[in-house]
Amino acid sequence: MLVSDGSTTQNSFPPSAAPAVKPGRRLAWLDALRGVAALFVVFDHLGYYVLQHAREVVYQWFDPGQYGVFVFFMVSGYIVPASLERKGSIRGFWVSRAFRLYPLYVFGLVGAVVLWKLGLGGLGRTNYDGETSLLTHALMLSNVLGPKNAINVIWTLSYEMAFYLLLTALFVTGTHRRSSRWALLFAVAAVALGGILPMTAISRSFLGTRLVAEIADLLILGSVALAVTRYRLPKTVGAVLAGGTAMVLVLFNSSWVNPFEALTILALMFTGTMLYRAEPGDYSMRKAVAVAVAVFVLAGAAGLWHVPAWDASPAAAHTAFNRQWITSLGLAGVTFAIGMACRNRKMPALFAWLGLVSYSVYLLHPLLISLYNHLPLTQHPHPFPEQLVLAGAFTLILLACCWLSYRFIEAPMQRQGRKFAAWLEYWFGPDSIPAHVEAQGSSRSADEVPAAHAGAAHAGAAHAGAAPDAHIPAPSGAREETMAR
Repeated sequence: MLVSDGSTTQNSFPPSAAPAVKPGRRLAWLDALRGVAALFVVFDHLGYYVLQHAREVVYQWFDPGQYGVFVFFMVSGYIVPASLERKGSIRGFWVSRAFRLYPLYVFGLVGAVVLWKLGLGGLGRTNYDGETSLLTHALMLSNVLGPKNAINVIWTLSYEMAFYLLLTALFVTGTHRRSSRWALLFAVAAVALGGILPMTAISRSFLGTRLVAEIADLLILGSVALAVTRYRLPKTVGAVLAGGTAMVLVLFNSSWVNPFEALTILALMFTGTMLYRAEPGDYSMRKAVAVAVAVFVLAGAAGLWHVPAWDASPAAAHTAFNRQWITSLGLAGVTFAIGMACRNRKMPALFAWLGLVSYSVYLLHPLLISLYNHLPLTQHPHPFPEQLVLAGAFTLILLACCWLSYRFIEAPMQRQGRKFAAWLEYWFGPDSIPAHVEAQGSSRSADEVPAAHAGAAHAGAAHAGAAPDAHIPAPSGAREETMAR
């Protein structure tokens, strides 16, 4: 699920060898991808209540929600590291993340509770233990800390947050530029371990869900607090501990999302990061394409191989899933490739606008669907033309609500986040950048930089220096965002 911070015209990172392009145009392709992906996710969920026949036909070959999620994760992987590297500040990165994601997240959760109280919606059975649910949702890690998500789409935020924590650890330890290796590592792990890793193993142990959530929340909060300090040792310890905790939860405590899917998500995000580095020439584009193809082939194989281990459905259902997995994964990769190919072209303003409000579309459309499902008008069958009218009216109302939420919640809180970050820097000074990370700003990693590009180190620095404040997916000028199914 990606998010943007709305400063599209402020930040961009043109490749050093490319002709000058207006900043807004350079990032408009990401907005276009987010906007299209958001509509596919909405269709997936709305299709349970209207246009059911169309959804059934599509689902014979293609899962639109899964496709949208894959696109969102790749976009997030592409732009989120730009935010961190541009700032060069762990503290600034996490302040921007918090002010970008949490206001609307809290608004959505409160809205879900209100609808549940009014009998107009559910909470995914999280209401049976409110205190434990509060703990599992506090850090947006509900899908790796608890068995249920209060809003069905927020499961993706768990993997988005895990990626942030892991990225922080890699940045502090100076290994963040080895994107291709991380992408391949997670893709290979999806094949090798995707069928044997347990689900919710830690929460189902003697510790129990609540205690695991308490320990994890404290560990992550404490670790991030150390990571944003100005001192190298606590910064390193905190970042590594936070990233390690996130990985343990993803690998051994995911719920609803099977291990091969969780590992595929991380592989796709790092693939996006690798392509971000290749675009300005920091990494060979030819090698990046080869690695990306390898990642998609491995991810496809993981799904085909491991689904029988996690799904007791008949063989016919497995065949349908296999088709959906391959087509959704492949089309997501093709969509991202087309977006990159069009990155220097002017995008339709509508698509850019959809990208701007895509986080609201992602988070709030399940609540609006709950209201739709309780309207008297929707309680009986409708002929197909009327269904088209209902779906169109729903989409227009949703987009209007999302524009309001962006205008009065997202954008104002992003501005407050920037003010708060500036206040922290004024009173406490900038948090230090580890020496080895600064060195990498001027000398390329041997793992990522081909010899033919020697001396292009400053291209990477310029790339990061001009990159958007993701969310800030963010997501800032290039707006990040991660969307959920």
